[in-house]
Amino acid sequence: MAVAGMSWYVLRAVSGKEAKVKEYIDAEIKNGRLGGHVSQVLIPTEKVFQVRAGKRIVKERNYLPGYVLVEARLVGEIAHELRNTPNVLGFLGGLDNPTPLRESEVNRILGKADEMLEDPMDVEIPFNVGDAVKVAEGPFSGFSGVIEKVDNDKKKVTVTVKVFGRSTGLDLGFMQVEKE
Repeated sequence: MAVAGMSWYVLRAVSGKEAKVKEYIDAEIKNGRLGGHVSQVLIPTEKVFQVRAGKRIVKERNYLPGYVLVEARLVGEIAHELRNTPNVLGFLGGLDNPTPLRESEVNRILGKADEMLEDPMDVEIPFNVGDAVKVAEGPFSGFSGVIEKVDNDKKKVTVTVKVFGRSTGLDLGFMQVEKE
């Protein structure tokens, strides 16, 4: 994946502005100012599923917030141009002589990013044991209860509800309950 003679460097960016930094550097590459010396810019991201209002939402968040990876050959004024990009705080490793990432580090970061693209099943759990919830779907719709167990692997919760004065445990999916 590495271009001959180029190394991966880490730019520190203002947190939340990583996409703007990438967009700006990509535009400079396209315009030709950095074209031959910068090959690609990468923001490692991961996909996270959230459950909001009973709907499953896919969100993409930064895997390394505040950092942008750049594959470049730092000759002449290229380091200066990258360092003076809007919203860039500088290189990780020093201003005078930025340190490139080792190949093992790059493989781990890029491998992690690729792995997250293939298997985006990291679900943000909106429920905790002891939370009061209301059953939204199924035969017990409208019943209120308390979460007794959260099974992240199966994406299910065990909710205890009172039916005819007796406590009954229900195994429900994350989508079938909502917080009260």
